[in-house]
Amino acid sequence: MRILICDDDLEISTQLKDILHCFFNTTSLKLPEITVYNNGKDLLSDCNEKDIIFLDIELPDVSGIYVGNQLKKSNPNIIIFIVTSYSKYLDDAMRFHVFRYLSKPLDKQRIFKNLKDALNLYASSVSKIPIETKNEVYTVLASDIVCIEAHGRKITVHTVDKDYDSIHTMQYWMDTLNMPCFFISHRSYIVNLEYVSKFDHSLIYFSCNKLQAYLTRRKYTQFKDAYLIYLESTR
Repeated sequence: MRILICDDDLEISTQLKDILHCFFNTTSLKLPEITVYNNGKDLLSDCNEKDIIFLDIELPDVSGIYVGNQLKKSNPNIIIFIVTSYSKYLDDAMRFHVFRYLSKPLDKQRIFKNLKDALNLYASSVSKIPIETKNEVYTVLASDIVCIEAHGRKITVHTVDKDYDSIHTMQYWMDTLNMPCFFISHRSYIVNLEYVSKFDHSLIYFSCNKLQAYLTRRKYTQFKDAYLIYLESTR
């Protein structure tokens, strides 16, 4: 994992870096590489992986809004925190799905809480899942799984690219996909909230593959709450 900070205020960059060090020390997690830039062009010129970004809006060369849009175009899974003193940019930042909007002066405890959420989201997006069929074993990213469907004894793993007939049970997939982005909507379906386009009291519709999944009526409110919380966590 790699975390980048982009702010022309050296004091803020140093404070933020110290907070990140403190977070990883107190949680006993391995400290990732942390790189600091004071302008947007140098950040965009960085060709290495970028997983989490703390990005100021008012940079000396280009707007942080422009930088954020370019980063999302190259990597839709990148997690961007906007760090600024100005709330007027909130709408523009939300258009490229910023993860969180943090105000200056920095609030250490708020950063701790939101960084924990960001790491959970990161883990679900990079986790690799083995799919064993009768003849082969495939590996896919958990984030590429749209839904799991049970039809009798047949278990189908629907991904963004293709479908796989899994030899494992539904219970196996419930245990394996124990991540915030997955929800058991019905005894025959586990759905990835990332791909939900709409739903009603009985059906869930996806943004790809023209798939539909059943939603148990008694789970409607629980699913709606989980979906709204998930959307909030990815903004």
